[in-house]
Amino acid sequence: MTTTEANRPRRGMVPIRDVSLYVDVVGHGYPLVLMHGGPGLDHWSLQSFRRCADQFTVIFYDHRCNGRSSGAPVSSMTWENLTADAEALRERLGFDRWAVLGHSFGGHVALEYALRYPDRLSHLVLLDTAGDARWSQQNAADLLAKRGYSPKKVELVRRWFNGEFTPRQHLPIALRIMGAYSFRPSRRLLLHEAIHGGWRSKMRPEAQIFGFRHLLKGWTVVDRLSEITAPTLVMAGQGDFVFPPEAQRELAAGIPHARLHLIDRAGHSPQDEQTAQVMQAIRGFLSASASA
Repeated sequence: MTTTEANRPRRGMVPIRDVSLYVDVVGHGYPLVLMHGGPGLDHWSLQSFRRCADQFTVIFYDHRCNGRSSGAPVSSMTWENLTADAEALRERLGFDRWAVLGHSFGGHVALEYALRYPDRLSHLVLLDTAGDARWSQQNAADLLAKRGYSPKKVELVRRWFNGEFTPRQHLPIALRIMGAYSFRPSRRLLLHEAIHGGWRSKMRPEAQIFGFRHLLKGWTVVDRLSEITAPTLVMAGQGDFVFPPEAQRELAAGIPHARLHLIDRAGHSPQDEQTAQVMQAIRGFLSASASA
């Protein structure tokens, strides 16, 4: 049966392949699917994009083994499964093609999806991500050391991005290093994120540990970036320590005709720190999708 807008699932658990993915579909218009970061986070980290629902059909979902999605062991979190899940979700929702936005780890998934299913995405938005795991697993800690962070915090960051902690240590480490993610950490920003749904987030430490220890170890698609054919926007906060401007330039140089947009006064999540600027850039870039 062909899925129409009337019978398309809007929110809740959706059986997809061997898992149940938590899905939240809002708005109307050309479809834009959001691939959240982590691994171990969920779709709530991208809630700022709800304001695009006046122009696009925005599809939020939790990757397998992440957030509220369920039904498979963490060892099933492979690139093949993560991308096949997204493709099966596209089919389930009844879209011929869609625009794909990936943030951080979700950007890695988006890159893999673009390489595996090139005919199914119309536009690709890569937000604070990279085509090589060395940026997070090796360079991030070194960059914070150069920025004057204490040796103890630098070591925590190194452990964080290599999965060298236990589930019980996850929250204490996150609280110690979270300030580095923002251009200018503030209680106001934390309160804003909490009010707009951050308190609903469901973190899965086991997914992060497995992802960094196994899935991302040695991962790279830099040598395949030239195969991406979809119009691509590479965007990131100028102050991001995980995927700094050098990582963005590497992506934009490798993907044919990619646009590069660096955002001042923003760190790893510019959609929260410079929301209006990010939304304006996304709307402008995707506007051609409405007639695609």
